[in-house]
Amino acid sequence: MRVSVAWVLTQTGLALRLRGGATGVGRPIDVVLTTELADPSRWLSGNELVLTTGIRLPDTAPQRAAYLRELDDCGVAGLGFATGLTHPAVPQDLIAVADEIGLPLIEVPLETPFAAIVKAVTARIAELQYDDVVRVSRAQPHLTRAVITGGAHAVARELGRALAATVVIVDAVGEVVACHPPPADVTVLDELRSAVPPGADAGTTTVVLNGAPTTVAHQRIRVGSRSYGELVVIGASPLSHIDQVLLGHANALLALDFDKPARLNDAQRRLNSSALGLVLTATADVQPAWTLLTPVADSYRRIRALSIDTDVRDALPAIGVACADLLERDGYQCFVHAGEVDVVVIVPGGLGLEFAGRLIDGLDASARRAVRVGMSGTHLLDDLPTAVQHAARAATMAKRGGAPVEFGAVAGQILLSDNESRKVLATVADAVLAPLVDHDREQRGGLIEALHAFLEANGQWETAAAELGIHRHTLRSRIRTAERLLDCDLGVARVRAELLLALLAVGDRRPPVPN
Repeated sequence: MRVSVAWVLTQTGLALRLRGGATGVGRPIDVVLTTELADPSRWLSGNELVLTTGIRLPDTAPQRAAYLRELDDCGVAGLGFATGLTHPAVPQDLIAVADEIGLPLIEVPLETPFAAIVKAVTARIAELQYDDVVRVSRAQPHLTRAVITGGAHAVARELGRALAATVVIVDAVGEVVACHPPPADVTVLDELRSAVPPGADAGTTTVVLNGAPTTVAHQRIRVGSRSYGELVVIGASPLSHIDQVLLGHANALLALDFDKPARLNDAQRRLNSSALGLVLTATADVQPAWTLLTPVADSYRRIRALSIDTDVRDALPAIGVACADLLERDGYQCFVHAGEVDVVVIVPGGLGLEFAGRLIDGLDASARRAVRVGMSGTHLLDDLPTAVQHAARAATMAKRGGAPVEFGAVAGQILLSDNESRKVLATVADAVLAPLVDHDREQRGGLIEALHAFLEANGQWETAAAELGIHRHTLRSRIRTAERLLDCDLGVARVRAELLLALLAVGDRRPPVPN
């Protein structure tokens, strides 16, 4: 806490007179000290009002000028020069130098003890410090009431009044939550953002705003590892220690206020996840859980399910949290359940693959590379278990780290995506296709290849022949041979379907060729 040289001069009981350096009367005084050293500068730290009788004042004008300039270089607030003892008056050359450098030069009459000046300044600083303590003690209850009744906006208003400064509260992404008083120019906020370094918990810096040097003090608003933004104070001068206490009090209140909905959201997340898990695994009546799921559906009671699986099982909980964060940021109800094999997410029926893609993009790089995402079609809420099954099936058709797959887009692949079904089909294929495999191995007949192309082309001769690069008559000959060996009629749709499934199950339509 400090007083100014101007205040000291207004104390009529001291009978002080300003003789030079009038432009510096705004300089602050931390302490008053007396010295008769010829060169006291090495023992000075700045903001002192130095008192001297001039006993060891240099004899020549240049030396006296150097003495005064050295004091100014040390940052002293002013020089009190006693008259009537060693010097009858303040030397004129000192007055001229004081005016030149703007260092207040004060004449102290013989009847004014130096101790009286020391006591006056010390008492005033003590008064100001006490006033500050009273101011803070009165402001703290106002801040507490403000956070209860008006949240961040009310806290910014009360803190701004208490500090006589501009208070800005920004969220974790740099958007302004509250500002008091509002800045006249929006560019001030842009300059403010650049003045607050990212990642710093607290600090003070000086910037130029609207052409004037301005002090910016900031503190990170956080609870544990969770950060909610920054509390910033913009003023003409640095905050005092007592102002820092008030800033810290406001910060603590804001942290509690911001963390309250976060705690409620966490509880709601856990409740929604439990309800979804009950519905998916229930063996008894879980009607209350179904009631909790109602908000996730759109206005037509439609939902979609997403299934996210990963080969890193320990990552499932973190993936669930990332999905929940994205849902809440986009304003959707959060229904996410991290199970033993996948993460299930339920969203309104109007959301599509674009949302599923953003869900993947929200994961960190390592998790993104390891996941497969499937999305169901649109279902009524009552059909949620089926939607989840379809999403899980679609996920098996997706590539790890690739784009999400929608269930409706995997028609013709679903049966083969199931391992058990594929094993059965492969067993059947080995028996049914054996005559063709033996023929191709012995005679290089290309029957397997021809049959596969023919079936994939839905019996279109020209298309299948073009695919194989052979004449259609050659293809007809091979298909007739295949029908004879298999003892079947390829004109029957069910026969064609069974053979195509068999070929797809074994995968390779070209059997080994003998040397």
